[in-house]
Amino acid sequence: MIFYPNLYLNNVKEITIEVLGKYNIKGLILDVDNTLIDLNKKMPEGLEIWSSELKNNNIKMCILSNSNKIEKIKNVSEILNIPYISFAKKPLKQSFRKAQKLLELEEKNIAVVGDQILTDILGGNRCKMFTILTKPLHESDIFITKIKRPLERYIIKRYLAGKDKKGEE
Repeated sequence: MIFYPNLYLNNVKEITIEVLGKYNIKGLILDVDNTLIDLNKKMPEGLEIWSSELKNNNIKMCILSNSNKIEKIKNVSEILNIPYISFAKKPLKQSFRKAQKLLELEEKNIAVVGDQILTDILGGNRCKMFTILTKPLHESDIFITKIKRPLERYIIKRYLAGKDKKGEE
């Protein structure tokens, strides 16, 4: 289903070289809000080390954010030393294609990582990229995201029920 991620993890730091190797992923398109930073603009402890380890193993990364708050995105980009695209209008394909061009990889080798089904996962799936849903870093959301969360919780519940029936991990 177009709303289901290929993988569902607690946070981005669970994305390891081993996980990426298993799915032949060579690049990550990363969301910012509630994925890399919480609403107070704080990064989870160890995120810089995580990013460095992936880059040292030749994993390319790019931030793709719907936010128009350039300073916030630029700050995360500079700390993690990865490029960014702001005001992306996810789930529209155009921004994902722009990020793909930046990474210089085929869509089958790119994972889209984010905490929202209706932007990150839907957009990544529409572009035939591997999708990784993470739990939000914080329960608080901006207004528009709060509206979407009940539908996303329903989709996640169905996704997890399907995995349980299949006996998947």
